[in-house]
Amino acid sequence: MNYLKWKILTSLSVIVLFMWGCTSTAKIEKDPSADFTSYRSFAWINKEKKDRQSDLLERQLQSAVASEMQKLGFRENRNKPDILLDYDIQMERSSRSQSDPVYSQSQFRQVFNPSTRRWGTVYFPSQYMGTETYQVPVNERTITITMIDARNDKTIWQGWSTNSADSKNLTSKEINSSVKAIIKKLK
Repeated sequence: MNYLKWKILTSLSVIVLFMWGCTSTAKIEKDPSADFTSYRSFAWINKEKKDRQSDLLERQLQSAVASEMQKLGFRENRNKPDILLDYDIQMERSSRSQSDPVYSQSQFRQVFNPSTRRWGTVYFPSQYMGTETYQVPVNERTITITMIDARNDKTIWQGWSTNSADSKNLTSKEINSSVKAIIKKLK
């Protein structure tokens, strides 16, 4: 019974660590003089639509942000909002360091034993020789959400999340994960 409990606990720990590694992390900057208790409604800043391909992306991102804001008690009000929201998605190419262990080649050698007057095979296993560090190119995507006070047009809060990207396209799962991590920091 004790072995079974240990096995279950170990499995759950591995699952939790794996899931924790998959979540997005976010960072924020906020105006210390801003009173967030006075803000209850929001609206999106109207942008000129330059790229029609991003229309779906824009709707998904705005929907995810609106859903998370409503969970915090905010409501969308296009006529007279307290906060104006804006977003930016940036893709950049950078590099990160990666290290791999280096081992020697294992070998078999023929050795003559004078006491038995026979040849024998001796195995020499591989040995750890150190690490090799090199740079790997990666694509990083940053989603930034900015809150602006509608009365005085000052930026009061900005949150961003940076994740490595496999492609130029952004999935709804990646959007939701990043937006949750960013808006969670608003509390």
